[in-house]
Amino acid sequence: MPFELKPILLDELVHSSVKESEYKQQIKEQQLRLLNLQLRLARKKGSVIIVFEGPDAAGKGGAIKRLVERLDPRLVRVFSIGKPTADELQSHYLRRFWLRLPRYGQIAIFDRSWYGRVLVERVEGFATDAEWRRAYREINEFERLLADDGSAIIKFYLHITKDEQLVRFERRSKDPYKHWKITEEDWRNRARWDDHVTAAEEMFVRTHTPYAPWYVIPANYKWYARLQVLHIVAERIEKFLQL
Repeated sequence: MPFELKPILLDELVHSSVKESEYKQQIKEQQLRLLNLQLRLARKKGSVIIVFEGPDAAGKGGAIKRLVERLDPRLVRVFSIGKPTADELQSHYLRRFWLRLPRYGQIAIFDRSWYGRVLVERVEGFATDAEWRRAYREINEFERLLADDGSAIIKFYLHITKDEQLVRFERRSKDPYKHWKITEEDWRNRARWDDHVTAAEEMFVRTHTPYAPWYVIPANYKWYARLQVLHIVAERIEKFLQL
């Protein structure tokens, strides 16, 4: 469940695990539940927007894969958001997200999002102090507009410990099938771990709203994190369809 609107210390989260048998059973149940909800959503004048943020190697891609693998692909889109292009830098930073918003009856999933303005752009200095400070208000207004128009907004922050991130980085570096997942940028971000944590913790307080709450998931154990994501998404869509 979402935390209350109060400060949260990411590095003090308690990371829980789940048994393999429980994971395999529950993931099938939740995926079928989500598929049935998706088909009902297709008949509603409304949409679902799901945001994923978190440190590098936190398991965002794996959670998204389990979230969509049993859904009707015609009604869901996944957007992996990287650096803005030269053309995108000539417009307001929210413009490229407006162009990716889902149609009524559909789901859009953002693997990183407009929150980059108050996370990596803040930490790396890609946005000025004035730009990232006013972004909290801009983002809240953006999400409120979407919610008022009939969108359910579900925001996840998957967090792993610094030690666990190092284990995953080293594993990726040694695996020829996953070597592409680790870059110099990942190591540079890791070197500023405390700055990224500070930015995320302030982001929760400033952008956790009744219409677009944050769900912070301890993700050292991938099976636990994936089940939490599926359960929360299903629960939120069920409530949304009852409106």
